[in-house]
Amino acid sequence: MAATSQASLLLAKQLKDLTKNPVDGFSAGLVDDTNIFEWNVTIIGPPDTLYDGGYFNAIMSFPANYPNSPPTVRFTSEMWHPNVYPDGRVCISILHPPGEDPNGYELASERWTPVHTVESIVLSIISMLSSPNDESPANIEAAKEWRERRDEFKKKVSRIVRRSQEIL
Repeated sequence: MAATSQASLLLAKQLKDLTKNPVDGFSAGLVDDTNIFEWNVTIIGPPDTLYDGGYFNAIMSFPANYPNSPPTVRFTSEMWHPNVYPDGRVCISILHPPGEDPNGYELASERWTPVHTVESIVLSIISMLSSPNDESPANIEAAKEWRERRDEFKKKVSRIVRRSQEIL
């Protein structure tokens, strides 16, 4: 129980900080005011990228032992990206559990550490949108298209960006 209360205090502080000092590129708030462990995040597609001008919603779910374990992040908006699973889950190193990678792809230093905050996580996702990593993709079809048929990839992302703007 103590871990849950520590996590909720830390998350409440991060929410308050983001509310007082918003960060360019995204907004964040609670899905439901009674649950500090579920956040709604809207990421604005980074300028000068394929996602420029898009509005992408995601749910960030924090475990009771946060910050010792990472949250999960899942886009609820349509997303086509090598590092986003078809179901919307984001796959970046800092969201992987701390310690050694059982598959040997990542260094422990690239994985989750308790110093990460909501802000650093979302900024990493924005960076991921800017530079896909097709070396260890979560969405194999998107990665293949990114590598082999870049024009088709661009067209698909352009349609997704347009649709995200129409939903507003």
